[in-house]
Amino acid sequence: MPTEPSALPHAASTDPAHPPPTHTADTDWLAALRARSDAAPELPRMPLGWLQSATVIGSIEPAWADRLINAGVPLRKTSHGWAVDAARGAPLDAALATAAATLRRLGPAAAWRDELVTVTDNAGKAVARIERAATRALGIATQSVHLVGATPAGGVWVQQRAFDKATDPGQWDTMVGGLVGAGEGVRDTLRRETAEEAGLRITALARVVPIGHLSVRRPVPHGYMVERIDMFEAVVPENQAPINRDGEVARFECLAPEPLWRRLHDGLFTLEASLILLHWLQRNRLLR
Repeated sequence: MPTEPSALPHAASTDPAHPPPTHTADTDWLAALRARSDAAPELPRMPLGWLQSATVIGSIEPAWADRLINAGVPLRKTSHGWAVDAARGAPLDAALATAAATLRRLGPAAAWRDELVTVTDNAGKAVARIERAATRALGIATQSVHLVGATPAGGVWVQQRAFDKATDPGQWDTMVGGLVGAGEGVRDTLRRETAEEAGLRITALARVVPIGHLSVRRPVPHGYMVERIDMFEAVVPENQAPINRDGEVARFECLAPEPLWRRLHDGLFTLEASLILLHWLQRNRLLR
């Protein structure tokens, strides 16, 4: 992880309102969480490349590759796996749009969002764009941001995900989280998601700072998740509270560290939020 700024002032163990942490994270439990964040696919997958450039852009289950080919998607079998065959002189985006539309019709990309994300090759270079709903089925790497919103008094704002979300419906999450859209920077996404999910202006929050990043590779419904998460923390003023604007949040709660820890340990949070919030508790000396 990159070098991080110092922890939030309110978390210092010398503050009588916030005594030293009373919990020590169970090492076996933490190890299990981390193992889940770097888990193999449930079904075998093969590399998915771009035929015209000999680069890898994702992965795919062979059975789904066959179904897409039978539906007219321009895929070709290669010695290493499968490759998208863009027409001569045509952008890769067009072939991926055909694949995404077919996946939408067949089911794996049914949770269509009309939101594009960047497709990168195995060197991290942007090569195309695709509808976000198709990324998991095609094993395409994504990037996201998460914001831990604390209060001056030491509480932590968390959200319960909407019950119609495609992934982890109804589970608890950080105050703000979302995918980086095509053409967006991380800070742009943080600003947009904070407004959409929490109804807050990022400029109204205090001490918005990066606190590291997290890499996740795990099976999810309809595919495989490969994602880099950029983590941030901020202080939400006492006279403000998050209010959802985009319909993706069921509700918000502000939790003290003790009930936050209990919910984390009881498995009520998403895997990604669990790792992010545990990292935040540890760096703020609220958890050993």
